[in-house]
Amino acid sequence: MKKAKLSLAWQIVIGLILGVAVGALLNHFGSEKAWWISNVLQPAGDIFIRLIKMIVVPIVISSLIVGIAGVGDAKKLGSIGLKTILYFEVVTTIAIVVGLVMANLFQPGAGIDMSTLGTVDISKYQATAAEVQHDHAFIATLINLIPSNIFAALMRGDMLPIIFFSVMFGMGLSSLKPELRDPLVRTFQGVSETMFKVTHMIMLYAPIGVFALIAVTVANFGFTSLLPLAKLVLLVYFAIAFFAFMVLGLVARLFGFSVIKIMRIMKDELILAYSTSSSETVLPRVIEKMEKYGAPKSICSFVVPTGYSFNLDGSTLYQSIAAIFIAQLYGIDLSWSQQLLLVLTLMVTSKGIAGVPGVSFVVLLATLGSVGIPLEGLAFIAGVDRIMDMARTALNVVGNALAALVIARWQGMYDAEKGEAYYASLMSGEAQAVTGKAVIGESIRQ
Repeated sequence: MKKAKLSLAWQIVIGLILGVAVGALLNHFGSEKAWWISNVLQPAGDIFIRLIKMIVVPIVISSLIVGIAGVGDAKKLGSIGLKTILYFEVVTTIAIVVGLVMANLFQPGAGIDMSTLGTVDISKYQATAAEVQHDHAFIATLINLIPSNIFAALMRGDMLPIIFFSVMFGMGLSSLKPELRDPLVRTFQGVSETMFKVTHMIMLYAPIGVFALIAVTVANFGFTSLLPLAKLVLLVYFAIAFFAFMVLGLVARLFGFSVIKIMRIMKDELILAYSTSSSETVLPRVIEKMEKYGAPKSICSFVVPTGYSFNLDGSTLYQSIAAIFIAQLYGIDLSWSQQLLLVLTLMVTSKGIAGVPGVSFVVLLATLGSVGIPLEGLAFIAGVDRIMDMARTALNVVGNALAALVIARWQGMYDAEKGEAYYASLMSGEAQAVTGKAVIGESIRQ
């Protein structure tokens, strides 16, 4: 009998559970905890994050260049770009507004005694926040789109300048004669396909990386830090679930899709993104799966990487809730004009932020001062930020996967037949896996 193999999703779930268990155990130790974290767990987690960062830039560049060169028509490319940015702005603005409404409705920060809250040192975020505040003013954001030195942008991993350069290069490549264009396109196609193979290799390490990352988080903060802030954590999770199923669900239905189907297709990626709190870990696989689901490569290669800078639904939703929570904690009653200013500020500061753990925290530091909310308040929620970061990262992934499908449908380029065939094959594969496990279980019982 053929041996049943655990899927990646199950391997990651097991790593997550073991990580929580080991982290909870280590939380009760002193010097031994510090040794295990610094010498075993943290390095194991850092290796996984570095492996992912290693492949993101080559995949984005090669996929974008091949996709843009494949579009060929500059007018069509302009139409895709305009619709993409318009869609991103509308959806992220709705996310911010939903967060503000939820926070005003449920008042998560009202009535909390601040003396019962633990604090975490946030000084390490402040220098980065000052840089974000400077670099993400509206005019600065536009200027920073254009790299003065593409190699410097590559070294820093600045996604917006990299995307801009890749689009320009792809447009230039598409205008060449076929004898000059085709060999280069095939070269970048080869790079793109190779990097996707490398991604599959790296995913073999994902369960270990997830185990290490979650163990470090639980070991450092334990579960006791959750209790005073349980209302905030529960509201963030509720708001994210509401946005995913109601708002994105409605958007999906308007364009002829099902957000439930998208989540089932992205099951492995959602678990991985949730566990690592980093949407970068699944970027290559989102592009790959949305292409298999019927969106053309040219759109997936452009929309998904751009969405990682412009379409962070979960992050902006969380930021608006956290800002109001801190204001309520200090007894500050923000007027609607101040909340509108907060919306506009978040719309600008959240753009061009990499999909790495804790980045929403940096954006909040760069934003709160604009409406007179004390920055020190972030020290109270820093201990549970990772717990909320996991959920908002998963929402970011769903939002960007849906965006690729929406733009494909809007452009009239979605292949419904290919999409349904891919979904059917995935579901039949899952059914066979379940049947195999049931057969093995029955044989064990016998």
